[in-house]
Amino acid sequence: MKFRYAMVCSSNQNRSMEAHFLFKRQGFDVSSYGTGTHVKLPGPSLREPNVYEFGTPYKYMLDELRRKDPELYKRNGILPMLKRNAAVKLAPQRWQENAADGIFDVVITFEEKVFDMVVEDLHNRDHVILKTVLIINLEVKDNHEEAAIGARLTLDLCQEIEAVESWEECIDDLIAGFEKQHRRKLLYSISFY
Repeated sequence: MKFRYAMVCSSNQNRSMEAHFLFKRQGFDVSSYGTGTHVKLPGPSLREPNVYEFGTPYKYMLDELRRKDPELYKRNGILPMLKRNAAVKLAPQRWQENAADGIFDVVITFEEKVFDMVVEDLHNRDHVILKTVLIINLEVKDNHEEAAIGARLTLDLCQEIEAVESWEECIDDLIAGFEKQHRRKLLYSISFY
């Protein structure tokens, strides 16, 4: 694998972590992040989400929700998701605070709002190296089934990017081919570090 990948969603819980989990299993150099101000998980009602700070360990969230209502959080898939997340890394991380993690070659987002935030954040950073970074948005609904589909599609796309000599020269064709094959519209942008 020749590139470093970052998977980014809003809370670094479902979509980015499903992709992180799959990519890690396939041997990719991958990290994951969220762009929100807090980590939000469904609660007993829409008006009562479970809210955590970025950096709160997945294991802590898992234990707390197990104590609160194990049946509810097992039924809605939150406990299995947190268990998977804890096996991948310690805690959710925030994209805007990731400068110490180094540079990425490809950043995949799973929501247009997140894509916009990543592009804006990269634009506002000091461009010291002027190394190109490809940012792609694959719109994925925030549920377990769609996250699994999105992760597999992302893997397919990134394997295609890995297979070409220079993505910079053929990205338009790669994106067009992917959109046609999978009937999914992608947004993409090229930025710099």
